[in-house]
Amino acid sequence: MAIEICVKAATGAPDVLGDCPFCQRVLLTLEEKKVSYKTHLINLDSKPEWFLEVNPDGKVPLIKFDEKWVSDSDVIVGLIEEKYPEPSLITPPELASVGSKIFPKFVGFLKSKDENDGTEQALLDELNALEEHLKNKGPYVNGEKVTAVDLSLAPKLYHLKVALGHFKKWSVPESLTHVHNYIKSLFSRESFEKTKPAKEEYVIAGWAPKVNNA
Repeated sequence: MAIEICVKAATGAPDVLGDCPFCQRVLLTLEEKKVSYKTHLINLDSKPEWFLEVNPDGKVPLIKFDEKWVSDSDVIVGLIEEKYPEPSLITPPELASVGSKIFPKFVGFLKSKDENDGTEQALLDELNALEEHLKNKGPYVNGEKVTAVDLSLAPKLYHLKVALGHFKKWSVPESLTHVHNYIKSLFSRESFEKTKPAKEEYVIAGWAPKVNNA
């Protein structure tokens, strides 16, 4: 029985894969484990009736395992690991939170209207911490092999790169060479190519309301 997964459709293009980093995280996990699945693209501005019936809170990603719909990317990724243990993507518990503050700090900086409010520095501090970790442990968070923590970070770093590049003309400092190599390595994986938003514009369109109304 093929797994079914509901993911965000692109803003303004309901037939195209959208830009949700949590959906992409789940798709990356399935791709890395070579699990076949059927995708339902959900237009979040006009959610289908059947989707709301099985999932009243209307959030994506949503996955169907054994006739049961499950939401929340953390829960879903844990279930995939349990049901399809090979290849293992388990991150050692002590490394599971590496880079976990980068996304909220990125959002804070992206929405910021005041360049002296410390949000840029807060993001740089997190990226510097990731640089230090990768310098000692890399190329991935747990060394040579990609694990769940990398698959969670990859889509978020993609959003950071595209959204900050567009709205702030900002990019990760060149001095963070390990972070740059890490990003390059993640983005060039076949699983990432297959699951990333079809166009950078979809990422920009997804963030525009949050930036403009911040």
